[in-house]
Amino acid sequence: MENQQPLHPGLFSWPDAPSQLLGSRCQDCGEHAFPSQHSCRACGSERTEVVGLGNSGTLWTWTIQSFMPKAPYQTDETPENFRPYGVGYVELACGLKVESRLHENSADALRIGLPMSLEIIPVRLDHEGNQLMTFQFRSAEAL
Repeated sequence: MENQQPLHPGLFSWPDAPSQLLGSRCQDCGEHAFPSQHSCRACGSERTEVVGLGNSGTLWTWTIQSFMPKAPYQTDETPENFRPYGVGYVELACGLKVESRLHENSADALRIGLPMSLEIIPVRLDHEGNQLMTFQFRSAEAL
């Protein structure tokens, strides 16, 4: 099997189990951010720390993307194997809303308020043959 590595370092704790998103929290005002930031978007403080944001949340809003992602987004999908997928905002326990690809890809399977769970998935191979991993959320009710 290919060597697996994160698409971008610092987004999630994988391969640690259970995996969770990583973000930042301002030590002055408590504001959370994803991905992690070196300064606070709320108060401007540079006193931030990397924190775990958890691996579950609630679907805040969603849509179905029925076309292949455009550049610069690269996946291993082709026009022949592409299938529509959900895209949504998942509200985490800290109140932060994170945009994410969703496992579910039909309006019948998605609804605002749906409990969601994080999963780590392959997105594509890099030029060296490494399998790059990213995150998405899926219905916790379907697990």
